[in-house]
Amino acid sequence: MAKPPTFGNVARLWRYPVKSLLGERRDRLDLNARGVAGDRLYAIRNVDGKLASGKNTQRFFRLEGLLAYQAALDGEVPVISFPDGRTLRADQAGIHAALSKAFDQSLTLVREERVVHMDAGAIHLLTTASLEWLKNAIPGVIVDETRFRPNLLVDVPGATLAEQDWMGKTLSIGEEVVVRVSEPTERCAMVSYPQSGLPFDERILRCLAQKADFSLGVYAEVLTPGRIRCGDEVVALA
Repeated sequence: MAKPPTFGNVARLWRYPVKSLLGERRDRLDLNARGVAGDRLYAIRNVDGKLASGKNTQRFFRLEGLLAYQAALDGEVPVISFPDGRTLRADQAGIHAALSKAFDQSLTLVREERVVHMDAGAIHLLTTASLEWLKNAIPGVIVDETRFRPNLLVDVPGATLAEQDWMGKTLSIGEEVVVRVSEPTERCAMVSYPQSGLPFDERILRCLAQKADFSLGVYAEVLTPGRIRCGDEVVALA
């Protein structure tokens, strides 16, 4: 029997404890049916019950400046780093007041309850090949995966939108996890926003709109939970 094809290896792993804030790079992640354990487990909510995001929808509201803040988990509790150097835990009494003052509106930090905080799929995969494709498409652009907020960056040779060919496929990641690629990741203006030394660049979304139907990366659902690690092979099962 022929060996299933290997698409690539996990280059980097990311988790975002608070929706739409900067996240944390990890050496390993635990995946369950919901997605990455702890990912987007918390979100910032306004008085209308909408969650802070980079876009306006029925569920989300656009809040400028979110990418100046970073969140990391301490156990199951996010610790948020503010631009002025302060850190506050999600379980500290002053967290809601601090966020409200910072964004000049009434806000609360809430833990996920009945409805998941994710935009779409359980986990988000992006390839180095897609990042190389984007570099070639926009001369002089500064490309970094943090603009696109993947859970997994997969090292794939070349400069093509490689993961778009994975649609509907079942993949094994490492020794335990099995996922099914479900849909392309639709992009919004957030990919152009400045963050962590990356400048504002409106060309990125414009390029994706013109050449990739607003998509970069893919979402996947978790079929078999488990742990994944940097260096794990991503193999096509079906």
